[in-house]
Amino acid sequence: MLKNDLFLRALKGEQVERPPVWMMRQAGRYLPEFRALRDKYDFFTRCRMPEIAAEITVQPIRIIQPDAAILFSDILVVPQAMNIEVEMKENVGPWLPKPIRSAADVDQVIIPNIEESLGYVMEAIKVTKEMLNNEVPLIGFAGSPWTIFCYAVEGKGSKSFDTAKGFCFSQPEAAHRLLQKITDTTILYLKEKVKAGVNAVQIFDSWGGMLSPVDYQEFSWQYIRQIVDALSEITEIIVFGKGCWFALHEMAKSKASALGVDWTCSAKNARYLSGGRITLQGNFDPSRLLSPIPTIKKMVHEMIDEFGKDRYIVNLGHGILPHIPVDHAKAFIDAVKEYKS
Repeated sequence: MLKNDLFLRALKGEQVERPPVWMMRQAGRYLPEFRALRDKYDFFTRCRMPEIAAEITVQPIRIIQPDAAILFSDILVVPQAMNIEVEMKENVGPWLPKPIRSAADVDQVIIPNIEESLGYVMEAIKVTKEMLNNEVPLIGFAGSPWTIFCYAVEGKGSKSFDTAKGFCFSQPEAAHRLLQKITDTTILYLKEKVKAGVNAVQIFDSWGGMLSPVDYQEFSWQYIRQIVDALSEITEIIVFGKGCWFALHEMAKSKASALGVDWTCSAKNARYLSGGRITLQGNFDPSRLLSPIPTIKKMVHEMIDEFGKDRYIVNLGHGILPHIPVDHAKAFIDAVKEYKS
């Protein structure tokens, strides 16, 4: 049994002595130990070597001691498995040499055999679980179909993803076919992750906020909901949509266990929009970790007061930034552990 199950209890809406805490991208570049491995192995090699992925996952558990671990991997291993070439370029980020721009391109996209193409992720989960030794739960994750679609069509990161949106609006049939293929693959992938041992999953809709509320329902939420419906019987699911405060009411009606909130939505609004009965996660501005440590601690306590200690998971409103001092990250975690209502 888990020695620390606070995160899972909060996900289930149980009463807790304090809220649990973890940070998106906590296994990452702000840690010197991570940078040492980054200098040895390129990005996708780190994802594909189970021992390395597991070591990176467990580093923050040793160093800053959050209440949950999140598997080191990447949302773009899914399109790679679907016959979409993805590279990680220095100072550019994700780069797709042949972006999808036509119905014929969509025809080339496959729904893969997960064991064959993504078996290394399941191995990483098994190794990580051994290393964690039941200390804390392990979170698995996937990108939302819309977010994966954005990279697949745009070919790289973007401030507005106009090409991806344009594909939806000019070739809706092809767009929906691609979104469905990504959805079907993601369901198979996350089911395998649960089988391999993750305790919960998070769906990252990083680019959902690029869509209008009406287009969000058509091109993002209906596909996320399929994933939630397929997984809700076997695990706890967090849905995090950056910039998607307008969809919280609709999301809260789903079988999701929790909803992530970014820093642009207040605790009061998030509780109101989500109906006040679902666990929320968030929403400290990642840049605020550059504040002096006493300020970080004060703001974290205020944030917990605003959300309330129950049905709440403390997190950032997006991933931790690479240049955050480790002692500031630790102060964020410690502030939650020191909290008294």
